[in-house]
Amino acid sequence: MEPSSFSALLILLLLVDTTLSLNSDGLSLLSLKSAVDQPADGSAFSDWLDTDPTPCRWTGISCMNISGFADPCVVGIAISGKNLRGYIPSELGNLVNLRRLNLHDNNFHGSIPSQLFNATLLHSIFLYGNNLSGPLPPSICNPPRLQNLDLSNNSLSGPLQKDYLKNCKQLQRLILARNRFDGEIPAGIWSGMKNLNQLDLSSNELTGSVPDDFSELKSLSGALNLSYNHLSGKIPKSLGDLPLTVSLDLRNNNFSGEIPQTGSFSNQGPTAFLDNPLLCGFPLQKTCKNPSADSPNSGSGSENSPVKGMSPGLIILISVADAAGVAFIGLVVVYIYWKKKDDENGCSCTGKSKFGGNEKRHLCNLCHLCSCACINGGFGNQDSDSGDPEKAERGKGEGGLVAIDKGFTFELDELLRASAYVLGKSGLGIVYKVVLGNGIPVAVRRLGEGGDQRYKEFAAEIQAIGRVKHPNVVKLRAYYWAPDEKLLISDFISNGNLATALRGRIGQSSSSLSWTTRLKIAKGTARGLSYLHECSPRKFVHGDIKPSNILIDNEYQAYISDFGLNRLITITGNNPSSGGFMGGALPYMQPVQTERSNSYRAPEARVTGSKPTQKWDVYSFGVVLLELLTGKSPELSPTTSTSAEVPDLVSSVRKGFEDENPLSDMVDHVLLQEVHAKKEVLAAFHVALACTEPDPEVRPRMKTVSENLERVGT
Repeated sequence: MEPSSFSALLILLLLVDTTLSLNSDGLSLLSLKSAVDQPADGSAFSDWLDTDPTPCRWTGISCMNISGFADPCVVGIAISGKNLRGYIPSELGNLVNLRRLNLHDNNFHGSIPSQLFNATLLHSIFLYGNNLSGPLPPSICNPPRLQNLDLSNNSLSGPLQKDYLKNCKQLQRLILARNRFDGEIPAGIWSGMKNLNQLDLSSNELTGSVPDDFSELKSLSGALNLSYNHLSGKIPKSLGDLPLTVSLDLRNNNFSGEIPQTGSFSNQGPTAFLDNPLLCGFPLQKTCKNPSADSPNSGSGSENSPVKGMSPGLIILISVADAAGVAFIGLVVVYIYWKKKDDENGCSCTGKSKFGGNEKRHLCNLCHLCSCACINGGFGNQDSDSGDPEKAERGKGEGGLVAIDKGFTFELDELLRASAYVLGKSGLGIVYKVVLGNGIPVAVRRLGEGGDQRYKEFAAEIQAIGRVKHPNVVKLRAYYWAPDEKLLISDFISNGNLATALRGRIGQSSSSLSWTTRLKIAKGTARGLSYLHECSPRKFVHGDIKPSNILIDNEYQAYISDFGLNRLITITGNNPSSGGFMGGALPYMQPVQTERSNSYRAPEARVTGSKPTQKWDVYSFGVVLLELLTGKSPELSPTTSTSAEVPDLVSSVRKGFEDENPLSDMVDHVLLQEVHAKKEVLAAFHVALACTEPDPEVRPRMKTVSENLERVGT
């Protein structure tokens, strides 16, 4: 053989040997690289080199040492949000040890290859936010451990085949929303999905009725979302057997008949049933017609019956008169009953004692634990002087101190003589700690100087705030009104706020709050916020839930502050000066920097001109809970952002769960010392992620959030 020929053959053999050095997992992954139209910079696959022995150092690839295999095996693919255009190759099914496939938020098209599910160890598939089309593959449930399947926001179509889905016994999340699936929802398969906790079939073209065996989904939490389909028929009463924490979303369908009133239906608001023209009954403001009233054979059936001869107008008039009479008698009975209760001891939900004494609280945590009449009737003027006309006139003119709570007794002169310390300033006024002559501290909030002609509005708002009584909400005790001075006097909470507890004061280190303490604070905050949403006189929206507005006492009991004040600020302004009647008594301070409240606001709350809703508060609470869990502050960049951008903390935690990162990578390292709390921490993370869903309709109500947290650690 010629020497030159021998050299060429040797070089060729070396090249072949180099190419073959990449193991089988790497070769299967190269099919994905080939299936994608490479961007100009090729950044997504820039380090995917066929000269590497294994793909374990490639971007987006996770590997693990598995017994029986010489090389580390590929167990995870996470290439999301790269705007990749191409198709999903069937060769990915050759990755026999693949556990997680995460290709969401790209531009993959074509069908989902049936061979993909030959990777029978798959337990999480996230392909949402692409342009995939075609039906569900018949082999979709071949992986016996499949737990998370999210194919939402694609163009998938065809029926949901019963034979395809019945074998998904281990599913925990099934999200097929915003596709083009049609036909009926298969029945007879849901009782086998014992672990399913999230089901979203919204925004498809599904028809027919709701399967009765949805009621067997006993692990379901959050929302059962069937909205924006073409479902019809009556809503099955069996759905009332779902867990009480489940929020139904049945909007924009063709359901008919009366809404059932049993079980979990009692926790649903009207939003759950909107845009179903033929639906009626509570909580919709549309009563159901009594079929017997419209029947020609109704009544006694006798031809001589006097009712038969009455005109319809006369019958209606008699019915209205009867209803009015019964209602009037009922009102009289209720009034006499509660008047008697007031004379005896006031509302049974709360005990009273003199302010500053050892106040003995019997407050219910949530309104459903005590009578609604207690909340609506017992918190009125029985313990408030704010409705007194004489005091109102005095407040409107020369200025006067008006007590909201009869147990609160001190004079204005005493307030003027007291020692005052600046606690801070925000957009809701300057706050001082004032120690009265008897040694009892109170918090005094100084509002702006405007609104001289709007006293009645101011007093009405104060009355509503003053009626709020809950052990996890700061209690307003009194107020002062004068043309040049407006003050709010409330309980002083002794241990600062959650922001300083987590991050420390300037120049000081933060305290290391234990998991037990953090859970106690989270539960207390949830109870207070749930009360404001469900039971307070105006069903308040707080609008600014953040750590600095969550106060804590020496026993780490949480108190929500600064609620209901936005309306007062529109009346009085938010720029108190050093003048005014109290100017010499209370020192003035320049604004101090607080945490960036925009970091805690829901995405829709950052849109200029949007109207606050309770779901804003749910989102903000979720971010606070994530901060308690991770120890990280949810700062946005830039800080003045008003876009619908999701805070880094929320997106990073959500991505961590999708990628199944170790819990130790996400949780505050301080909590890692409490090994027993791992299960509780994980449960709290799921609550926080439900609260911070981008779609406000998917977020649970605060009542549901509070109930879920109460079960953590019990």
